[in-house]
Amino acid sequence: MSNTASGLPIGRGLLYLIVAGAAWGTAGAAASLVYRASDMGPIALSFWRCAGGLVLLLTVRPRRRRVRSAVCEPLGRKVLRIGVTGCGLAVFQTAYFAAVEATGLAVATVVTLGAGPVLIALGARLTMGERLGRGGIAAVAGALAGLGVLVLGSGDATVRPGGVLLAVVSAAGYSTMTLLTRWWGREGRADGSGTTAWTFAVTTVLLLPLGLAEGLVPHAAQPVHMLALLAYIAAIPTALAYALFFAGAAVVRSATVSVIMLLEPVSAAALAVGLLGERLTAPTLVGTLLMLGSVAGLALAETRVAGADGSPVPVEESALV
Repeated sequence: MSNTASGLPIGRGLLYLIVAGAAWGTAGAAASLVYRASDMGPIALSFWRCAGGLVLLLTVRPRRRRVRSAVCEPLGRKVLRIGVTGCGLAVFQTAYFAAVEATGLAVATVVTLGAGPVLIALGARLTMGERLGRGGIAAVAGALAGLGVLVLGSGDATVRPGGVLLAVVSAAGYSTMTLLTRWWGREGRADGSGTTAWTFAVTTVLLLPLGLAEGLVPHAAQPVHMLALLAYIAAIPTALAYALFFAGAAVVRSATVSVIMLLEPVSAAALAVGLLGERLTAPTLVGTLLMLGSVAGLALAETRVAGADGSPVPVEESALV
């Protein structure tokens, strides 16, 4: 099944989301290398990530085929859509980095990525009438169980209430961004490339004063190495991944999107074992298999629902993806 306005098949939307989730998983390893190579803080890194991604998108956007939207969106509503989505992204990234600092990577990841599917499933049910069904609920439960095993399997986590609260705030920002993308995508008002570029612009402006307070220009012993890492973070897990995310999230059910995005810690774990030399533990293997199985199950269910429904969601497909 494909989208009538853009020709974007549901299967391709699922593929976009899978690639985006895997790309996001590489950002953590790249960020850790940036921290080792310089004294850059998390807010400054988030700022340069969005600013660099914005520059890349603006560079390639004029060369892409432009598709006329099936629905003419009023300027005021477009500004509202982009502004709220940008705020959601800023809250999502900044609160998550703060949660990692407050309560550690393991707990921050479990709470943020664990609360996200629950909040999104509830929001999608209340605002758009989307239902998971028994199979979908089982898949979400399996994904959350896999996430817990994957991240908390070492038993080294320390829970701090303030950090947990920040992680919940981060999950709320991510959920808002995902639900709004799906909501406007159903009405044919979600332009993947335009949404990504303007969202990065809003997020960059919001993070600028915080980044200035933290220090935007880091000191590094090997500045060329640090700049190469920043360029990678801006290009692959930011500009490319978010363009794919916004295009796919506009045509795939919100709860399915949230579970597929749990591929991020799976990708990070695989990268840690394959490239950084970390040991493959039993919790890592079990958690990865649980989450991959849940993602595969939900993807299959999504294509079946799309085929049975027969009423594609109008959305303008980005010419980039």
